[in-house]
Amino acid sequence: MNNFNFYNPTRIAFGEGKIAELDKLVPKNAKVLVLFGGESARRTGTLGEVTQALGDRQVTEFGGIEPNPSFETLTKAVAQVREQNIDFLLAVGGGSVIDGTKFVAAAAVFEGDEWDILLKGGSNIKSALPFGSVLTLPATGSEMNKGAVVTRRSLKAKLPFHSDLVFPQFSILDPTKTYTLPLPQVGNGVVDAFVHVVEQYLTYPAQSPVQDRFAEGLLLTLSEIGEQAIAEPENYQVRASLMWTATLALNGLIGSGVPQDWATHMLGHELTALHNLDHAQTLAIVLPSMLRERKASKLDKLVQYGERVWGIREGSTEEKAEAAIAKTQDFFESLGVKTRLGDYGLGEEHIEPLIKSLESHGMTALGEHGNVTPDVCRRVLQASL
Repeated sequence: MNNFNFYNPTRIAFGEGKIAELDKLVPKNAKVLVLFGGESARRTGTLGEVTQALGDRQVTEFGGIEPNPSFETLTKAVAQVREQNIDFLLAVGGGSVIDGTKFVAAAAVFEGDEWDILLKGGSNIKSALPFGSVLTLPATGSEMNKGAVVTRRSLKAKLPFHSDLVFPQFSILDPTKTYTLPLPQVGNGVVDAFVHVVEQYLTYPAQSPVQDRFAEGLLLTLSEIGEQAIAEPENYQVRASLMWTATLALNGLIGSGVPQDWATHMLGHELTALHNLDHAQTLAIVLPSMLRERKASKLDKLVQYGERVWGIREGSTEEKAEAAIAKTQDFFESLGVKTRLGDYGLGEEHIEPLIKSLESHGMTALGEHGNVTPDVCRRVLQASL
């Protein structure tokens, strides 16, 4: 196991009815900006519950944060924060809204061009407004981590940033708030959480049995409840398990002291930026081919993954590894998330622009060994046609 520092200050309030605790969690004298996505948050009554729980505090709203939140929209929220002297932010939604709120929290007090936050990956963030979240879509884990991804549509660039200063102070996780989600979003959420775990687990043996078992437990849980979460939208225990698993998948715990990959995510970001695919769709396209392309360097962990998560016991190491990849791809398909570029109307002619975009963003030495080059990514995309 490698040396590591683990820090996570986010308070979690989990369970039905927990929105009422906002009155205790948000400072009494706060001037609050509630950020959200579409009107579903209002239509389902969640915004009303939030407003009621905030009581007599001064509350204003900013809606319209997109899936894959855009820099262009978020800078409008930054302007509103400054104009109204907002001192506390509250994200109500899924990972995109929370990611966007992290950017607003940092950008609102940033001196200089806010785009520099993304160009420098958050390393230049010196302060940020305090904020919390009310999670409505389990997927990204943004509710309990210090990372976010923002897209600048005018440049077709989707870039991540990280900072200890953008951990949510708290996150409220009420599984009943997921009951009305469109089923494709539920499938996407399962895939997103699953690949988050894989990126931190499917690398090479690092003598880290605790992290391995944590990761395998999360993957097993998702494999067992994924289809059920879609088939039984109001099964509280299933939705609770999904919500907590997605949070644990990317709160820093399972990645502490182990090598991490993230090549699938970086290539996936380019697919979203250029073709506006859902984040989980890009992961489902890229991951199977990425694992096949890099099977030799990941062989030991692929076999372990196949045996422990999918119960694969028969065959050679090569056969077990291939079976594990096939099981993964089949699982994504079973959730209604397609795994081929062609499923989304993309073909050979779209590959070179993706590679050029990857290169322009400096993503030329990816993966746990830093050897996932543009040529490797090109082969991965060609195998995903």
